[in-house]
Amino acid sequence: MRNKQKLYQIIFESDTKAGKNFDVLLLWCILFSILVAVLDSVPQLNLYFKNEFYIVEWFFTIIFSIEYFLRIFISPKPFRYIFSFWGFIDLLAILPTYLSLVIYGYHYLLVVRIFRLLRVFRILKLVRFNKEAIVLISALKESSYKIGIFFSAVLTIVVLLGTIMYVVENGENGFTSIPQSIYWAIITVTTVGYGDIVPHTVLGKFISSFAMIIGYAIIAVPTGIISVELSKKSEIKVICPACDFRNTETSNYCSHCGAILKKKEL
Repeated sequence: MRNKQKLYQIIFESDTKAGKNFDVLLLWCILFSILVAVLDSVPQLNLYFKNEFYIVEWFFTIIFSIEYFLRIFISPKPFRYIFSFWGFIDLLAILPTYLSLVIYGYHYLLVVRIFRLLRVFRILKLVRFNKEAIVLISALKESSYKIGIFFSAVLTIVVLLGTIMYVVENGENGFTSIPQSIYWAIITVTTVGYGDIVPHTVLGKFISSFAMIIGYAIIAVPTGIISVELSKKSEIKVICPACDFRNTETSNYCSHCGAILKKKEL
């Protein structure tokens, strides 16, 4: 039990020397494994170093497999870890290599390539070791409801614009259906504008111009939402010694009870 607790501190926590060393070692393994996956996709390198890439890939797969099963073994709630976001990412880091062993035949070659490409998803494991990335993820979670409402509003706009353009252009000039017109609305509002569908009528051009102007205004909305949440997360708080109220860093006195604040970061 004591050894299990010590392993938990090393693998799941990083406030000890052993925990930090484990994180650094795992970080380098992730980076090198991603580099191998990228280099393995280069035809010239794969031709000469195919066997070497294969051996190195299995080496990293075994390391990540040991890490994955160790996390399950020492976790107080194994199933909670397995079905968590990080549990899924850890599984995804090792699964492609094992799946490639059971896929046989020329017709399944494309599937094998997809599995091999999925190894690049190991880069998501890097987020676990980056405090700034964790803050960003937390801010995205906090603003998910607002972003969802914003996405619904944008979806409504593009559906309306697409339907109107389908009627205005009379099903011609590329606007052959409402879905096709909605596709045009999406690339126009997002200011991508591939130019494969262009309105020819005067009214259609006016609506298109209006859609592009809306697009520039829309871009600023999610940026503002996430920026506000990021500022909340990154803001340093000072705890009041009298009432434990969380004040901003610039405060000299507690805004709740008026006590003098000691400048101590949370």
